[in-house]
Amino acid sequence: MNIENIRAFLEVSRTGSFQQAARNLNITQSAMSARIKGLEIGLNRQLFHRRRNGAVLTPGGQSFFRRAASLIRTWELAKQESALPDNFNSIVGLGVQLNHWRSIVTPWINWMADHHPDLATHIQSDYSSRLMELLRDGSIDVAVLYEPQQIPGVTIEKFADEKLVLIASQPRAVSSGPVDGYIFVDWGQNFRAAHSLAFPGIGKHRITVGLADVALGHILEHGGSGYFLSPSVHDKIQSGELFKVQNAPEITISTYMAYLDAQERQHVLGKAITALRQVAGMTKAPS
Repeated sequence: MNIENIRAFLEVSRTGSFQQAARNLNITQSAMSARIKGLEIGLNRQLFHRRRNGAVLTPGGQSFFRRAASLIRTWELAKQESALPDNFNSIVGLGVQLNHWRSIVTPWINWMADHHPDLATHIQSDYSSRLMELLRDGSIDVAVLYEPQQIPGVTIEKFADEKLVLIASQPRAVSSGPVDGYIFVDWGQNFRAAHSLAFPGIGKHRITVGLADVALGHILEHGGSGYFLSPSVHDKIQSGELFKVQNAPEITISTYMAYLDAQERQHVLGKAITALRQVAGMTKAPS
């Protein structure tokens, strides 16, 4: 059975559209149709009702869907473990929301190396939507992210609350209007909503950045201000390189941990989750 045909099946199931699924997988619509047709021939079962407004799973498709994601995960794990050096027993994959490499990944790697040296680690950093796709496909085992999605076979739980503070390269008080040098660091949908409430009437920002390290480097070199995780700027505030903007509202956003309910992976996944919970306790913002 062709594993790419199964990936195609899952993408059509998720999007409800052959056309959109083909775009997402960077293949032609005819290639997408051929993959689904090949899978249907192999299973001797029609998997989708083709309709003008989209594709809907047949009863046979619904039955296969419950196994398809597991097949992809098993294949991905087999590829990863077969390439491991002899001194490793298995591999665990972690996905982390952008801007959390130093606060989560570095301490997590250190914890895993100290407590589970027989486990190899694989880390990917991306936006929430992409991390959920990687989790669904079995490319990673657990993810820490802002905006989880309900997916069958995935457990979601609260990971941590994070405090974002408005800092500036020069002392100043908060302003209700646009400020020269302000960089809007995009911390996700919940941050965007909270920011709009705190600063109503401000439309598009002159500079919007997805990577906090890039924004912070720009502010340190050229001046300006922006919202950052409190622990990431604590030392620079203490040293006088940066200043908290007076009377600026702090914004709290939540991160979530999402992980697969794969029984065959519990012995590995449990270790990774324990390490993440230790990291969550170690990375609380200084008061």
